Order: sequence, then structure tokens, then C-alpha cells
Amino acid sequence: MLGLTATPDRLDNKDVFALCDYNVVYEVSLKDSINRGYLVPFRYYGIYDDSIDYEEIEFKNGKYNDKELEKALSINKRADIILKNYTKFKTEKALGFCKSKHHAEYMAKFFCENGVKACAVYSDSKGEYSKDRRDAIKALENEDLNVIFSVDMFNEGVDIKSIDMIMLLRPTESSTIFLQQLGRGLRKNNNKKYLNVLDFIGNYKRANLVPLFLTGDNKISNNYDTNHVPTEEEYPEDCFVNFDFRLIDVFKNMEKANMNIKDMIKDEYFRIKKYLNKIPSRTEMLTYIENNIYENMRKKSKVNIFKNYLNFLDELNELGEEEQKLLNTKASLFINMIETTGMSKSYKMPLIRAFYNNEFRLKIDEDDIYKSFKKFYSNGSNKIDLKKDKSTCDYENWEKKDYIKLAKRTAIKFLLKSEKDFFYMNDEFFCLNTELNDYTNNEYFIKHFKDAVEFRVRQYYKNRFEDKVKQKGD
Repeated sequence: MLGLTATPDRLDNKDVFALCDYNVVYEVSLKDSINRGYLVPFRYYGIYDDSIDYEEIEFKNGKYNDKELEKALSINKRADIILKNYTKFKTEKALGFCKSKHHAEYMAKFFCENGVKACAVYSDSKGEYSKDRRDAIKALENEDLNVIFSVDMFNEGVDIKSIDMIMLLRPTESSTIFLQQLGRGLRKNNNKKYLNVLDFIGNYKRANLVPLFLTGDNKISNNYDTNHVPTEEEYPEDCFVNFDFRLIDVFKNMEKANMNIKDMIKDEYFRIKKYLNKIPSRTEMLTYIENNIYENMRKKSKVNIFKNYLNFLDELNELGEEEQKLLNTKASLFINMIETTGMSKSYKMPLIRAFYNNEFRLKIDEDDIYKSFKKFYSNGSNKIDLKKDKSTCDYENWEKKDYIKLAKRTAIKFLLKSEKDFFYMNDEFFCLNTELNDYTNNEYFIKHFKDAVEFRVRQYYKNRFEDKVKQKGD
């Protein structure tokens, strides 16, 4: 399977690399695209915006209160700052990104009342200053409009080559959103030499990360260190970046007051829970978690929720009554063993998977092991692990005995040595501790068992991919 996408870093944070098990054949970052001349360079102006004190707006579970933020953004003082900075530049076609429908309507109204032809574009456009997206684009191209104020609809999938200015009018939420909005104006067109970018920055959460996002480099923006200040060489070629000197103090103060990693993880959990409308499984958390938070967790095992996900859910009072009964039992210890057992190769997971085939069993024979290994390594990505090693590269010609031999010299050998509290041999059977017998029909145990195994396979590929990205960066 070959996957092609222009937006691997998603607005919904879903990890599309997981669809191909993190096997990336080729990628080109925004920075590379500008350096190679595929896109025009940008001139970025970070404008100090003290019209809003974001500390006065409720911030909960990783998000500002929508109504409070919308109200704060839609005031004349701030709109006047935006208009005055807009008029400093000779621009014909501008795109402004707003927080909400009301905010877009407000900005369009303010600009129109001050002599600038503007409209708002959002889903179900019914406002006084709103236009259908296609009509708005046509009017902009025909110079019947100067500015379109948009809500999300222009983040991705829209191509207006003639855009020569982008205005960022809401707090930056992530590198993904930032770069997708920036990219709306970077397409080459006729005599367009560069894109002007006006970013109105206040003391909102994570504002200090904007300099990193501007590098347009996935390796920097996805694995960022808040103490790292990009050098001029780290920005794309021929790009100009200028921050109002007052913003430097804002950034420094933010770094000092930055949330600790535990709070960031907790907020991220509730963000994902709200998005999914249910308690996320381990695999879902791994799929939707922001990469910088995940990488921070990998560095600090004491706060890594994937080291014991049941305990993490319990700390947040997110476990149901039946799941709580699993805590501090042999069942939860077994699940935790799956979460933490070493995995330099993928061999342990098909072996552990063999204990469940429509029902959970405490012992498996060679036939069970063979079927599980055969099925697991029939998957395209799993095949790669066998193909790249000399001792297993001819696996396509293997018989049952060859798979059993592989299992015995790898997964069985290591599990018997490192996890002897759970595994033992009984004649020809590979067995689990009999204390688990009480949980073989427990739906909550089986749910977490299956999720833990799926999670470890997914994590195995993700970690391998991220480590390769880092090595390229180094």
C-alpha cells in the first residue's frame, strides 16, 4: 500500500503515518519546498498585541473558553491594531484566519466600515458580511475584494495562488495549524516574489513556540524544545522573520511559567477524550497525542502514562467500577508487563497475541504459535522486519518448524528469562501463570490485554520512525 498526502500533520492530530506503520518512502517539508523554489519565501512580522490579557480568559483541558476568547478577540481596539498594520503594506489579496463565525463577521464589518473591501467565509454562511467560499474566491481574484476573513475553511485544501498576505488573528494552537495557514499564501504566482505574514501575538499559551514553527522544519516543529531559539540559518532561505522587541519578554516569561509536563499530559488526555467523545484507549492516545508531548514523555519515564495506563486512568478517576477491580491484581500486572517489556524486535507481540483467539487461554502449543506468527508476519510492514535480517530474509519459503524455531530463540527465550512471573513451559505447551485463570472471561481484562498488545505494535513502529527522523536531523 502506498499512501500519498500533502498534510501528514493533521488538524485533528490523527497520526496518518500509522496507516502505513511509519514506513516513509519520501517526504519534503515546508522548509525544503521553499529552499528548492517550489514555494515563495515569506516575510513574517510578529506584532505585539496587548489589547487582550489572555490570563483573564478561562483555560481548561488544553483549550481557552470559546465564548470568552471570541468576545476578547472581537473588540475595536484589537481590530484597529490589525487594520493599521494591514494598511502599512501594499497588498491586493489577503486572507485572515479568525477564531469563529462571529469573529470573522466582526472583522469583515470593521474593515468594510473603514474602506477596505472584505467579507467573511465560513460554513453555512448567513451573516451580513459573509459570502459563499467559491463566490468569495472569485471576487478576490477579480479584485472586487481585498480581504477574506475565514474560519478553518481555508486551512487546507484551498489553492489561491494570488494570495500575497496572511493575517493570523487568533492564538496559534499547534504547528500543524500554523503551517497549514501559512501555506495558503506560499504558492508561486506570476510576479509574486514573497508572502507577507502578519501575526498578532499576545500572552496566550504556547506563543513562545511560534519562532520554532516558523522554521517550517518538521524535525524541529514536531519535536520542539521550548528553550531552543532558532538561528537565522534554521529558517527557510530568503525568508525574513521579525518580532516586535516586546514579544521577546513575553516569550521569556512564558517559558518560566510554562506548565510542567504532567499538566500538559493531563490536558492532552482530556482534549483527546473530548474529540473522541469517549475514554481513549492506549492505541488511541498514541494516535492522537501531540508529538512534542509524546517525545517529552519518552525522555521522562516517571511521567510516561504508557508505562502504566490503568494507573494513569485511575489517578484521573476515569476507571469504571469493574476496571478498578483489576488494579493491583495479577491481571493488571500482566497488562503492565505487556506495556513495559523490552522490544528491540517485534517478536514478542505475535507470541503474546497467540494466547487470545476468540477466547483467552492460559496455554498454547506450537500450532497456536505458528498460526499467530504466520498471521502477524503476513502484514506488509511486519514483513519488513523479517526481510531486512539475514537470518530471516527467506521467511517466504518457511515451514511451520521455521516459525517455531524463530519464536523459541527469540520471544519465548526472552520472556521465560525476563518475565518468569508470568510465563513457563509445561512439556510442549507455553503457559501463563495460573493466577490469571480468574480473569480469562473478564471482558475488561481482555479489552486492556488486546489494547496493550495493539499499542505496543503501534508504538514499536512509531518509535522506530521518530528515532530515524532524529538521526537524519543530527
